[in-house]
Amino acid sequence: MKLRKLTVGVYAANCYILSDEDTDECVVIDPGADLEDVINAIDDSKCKVKYILLTHGHADHTGASEQVRSRYNAPIGINKSDYAMMQKKEIMYGTMSKEPDIYFKDNQIFEIGNMKLNVIFTPGHTPGGVSFFVKDLVFTGDTLFQGSVGRTDFPGGDFNAIIDSVKNRLMALPDDTKVLPGHGLKSSIGKEKIYNPFLSD
Repeated sequence: MKLRKLTVGVYAANCYILSDEDTDECVVIDPGADLEDVINAIDDSKCKVKYILLTHGHADHTGASEQVRSRYNAPIGINKSDYAMMQKKEIMYGTMSKEPDIYFKDNQIFEIGNMKLNVIFTPGHTPGGVSFFVKDLVFTGDTLFQGSVGRTDFPGGDFNAIIDSVKNRLMALPDDTKVLPGHGLKSSIGKEKIYNPFLSD
């Protein structure tokens, strides 16, 4: 398993390319901007893009997804609730000229080479926010950050929902699971249990 992180766009969103080294298949998570940088990173990795998976529908995480789909002929997956917000042109949400290829189901499994990636519904930052759990990694989008949680003051946000998502879905993962958020630095589930002020009762 090989991971590459890019920081893209004016909001410094994290885009991840996760590759299975045995098969050279990869998944691109949240290609939000800086298309040329994303393409160069994919091509440098010499991997075959199997999926483009979006943690949520905000433009800083979706902005380059259609161009990546066109170039690599790979399907885009997103939660249908967030695509509905995109269709309504709600503030902060991105746009798509064509419908996504895949609408996520909770606990859906995607196989990328020998890796199995599990979709975990984690609403709150947006109605359709999801996280992706694979091996000892969880990609949390804007649900969970190092020492914080995502904003809930944008359209579709719900503070109680995001706290429930973090406490009951993400904190159920093993303590040594690495947290790879949509912005900022990585953490771990164990560290967030101890140091994240939003998790204190």
